Amino acid sequence: SELIKPYLGSKYKATEVPKRLIFHMSKHSGPVNEIQWCPVREQSHMLLSASMDKTVKVWDAVDTGCCLKTYSCHSCAVRAARWSSCGRRILSGGFDSMLHLTDVETGKQIFSSKTEFRISALKFHPTESNVCVCGGFSPEVKAWDLRTSKVLRVYKAAVQQTLDILFLPEGREFLTSTDAVSRDSADRTIVAWDFQSAAKISNQIFHERYTCPSLTLHPKESVFVAQTNGNYMALFAAQRPYRINKKKRYEGHKVEGFAVGCEFSPDGTLLVTGSSDGKVFFYNYHTSRIIRTLSAHKEACVNAIFHPVLPSLLATCDWAGEIKIWQ
Repeated sequence: SELIKPYLGSKYKATEVPKRLIFHMSKHSGPVNEIQWCPVREQSHMLLSASMDKTVKVWDAVDTGCCLKTYSCHSCAVRAARWSSCGRRILSGGFDSMLHLTDVETGKQIFSSKTEFRISALKFHPTESNVCVCGGFSPEVKAWDLRTSKVLRVYKAAVQQTLDILFLPEGREFLTSTDAVSRDSADRTIVAWDFQSAAKISNQIFHERYTCPSLTLHPKESVFVAQTNGNYMALFAAQRPYRINKKKRYEGHKVEGFAVGCEFSPDGTLLVTGSSDGKVFFYNYHTSRIIRTLSAHKEACVNAIFHPVLPSLLATCDWAGEIKIWQ
């Protein structure tokens, strides 16, 4: 993309809150669950989307706003999809219990496997590009080697569902957020795992009685944020014992039964989140105050993500199947 080229060699400038709508992309016929910019900087004009309409799409979301490819390898809703680090493959998991690794160019499946559960979360390992971790409607989370099509490790969580997975830097440890909230206790809501040994490091991280539909890591500091169904985001240390920061709470948006995603801007100054009322909220990371809200969608806005290279470009998606690009 000619728009991205001038930014490739330079340092990322300060993020500004986007003000205007550039593209309104509405080719999905069902809710969009997940969006992700291509991690290869030169190809970061491409945006990936996964939808309840059983498809995964790739868009040119910087220059034209056009849909470039549609992949229809799933027979049920696609809950999660991720770019590989090389940008040539897409990993997707759905309610058909299938895990697919698809070649972006040809649309052919490089790897396919049926799991014993409906998949709702998956992530590539940050340093081992052929390894992924997936979870869903099951007490287990599994690590797969995509070259050998084998399960490397099983992490037994004693929960009903994994909502999100977050690798900590270097990938030695990862976190899962689960729906294990009972009347008398909230342990196991966020669980920390040792990737290699599959041992549980801690399940006493978050003590409020709310589930956490999504987790996100700060790009520069050793902290992570959990989106909670208590209509606020909580801040935690990303090292053991993963203590919560009681002084900072990011509140004002609504979550209410939607898997609303949150993310930091690449410079780490802003925290952005969708909201079940269709708005996007921008918080100052340091003060935890709302800087601005954007009335982005009519239905629940389930994700808002900043472009990795262009300083104030934002993609949002909603429960009506629409994706919008803002600047």
